[in-house]
Amino acid sequence: MSESGFYSLKAELPGGKEYNFADLKGKTVLIVNVASKCGFTPQYKGLQALYDKYKDQGLEILGFPCNQFGGQEPANDEGIAEFCTLNHGVSFPLMRKSDVNGDNTNEVYKWLKSEKSGLLGLTRIKWNFEKFLVDKNGNVVERWASTTTPQAIDAEIAKIL
Repeated sequence: MSESGFYSLKAELPGGKEYNFADLKGKTVLIVNVASKCGFTPQYKGLQALYDKYKDQGLEILGFPCNQFGGQEPANDEGIAEFCTLNHGVSFPLMRKSDVNGDNTNEVYKWLKSEKSGLLGLTRIKWNFEKFLVDKNGNVVERWASTTTPQAIDAEIAKIL
């Protein structure tokens, strides 16, 4: 029987390796489209703080670098990784740079947006650092706009761990 939904998804890691979402079974997952040159970039620190606080309780955070919003992620995958590690201490997985809107939207974002639309029923991602929370059963339970800080969603995450 083939698996469908969240656990059937895959994403590309820098260097061409594949990240298999089947490995996330039983975990609570926060998925964020990220960029290095955005007004919201300081949220990397908040995301890392959430990761440090909850990773041992089953939280995984996946970052999806994207250059579709104001050209705010111009670097290549290596440059992005270096920036995130040096400036924000990021240790959660970052996927390969990809699109989250339009014809070339990556599979993960196609699925997330179909599961949980945003404000006024719009599915498109509005800006960098939108957040999707997926529970231990692979259901999208929440979606937050860029303006919602990682600290503001701490309690929501804690509730479903």
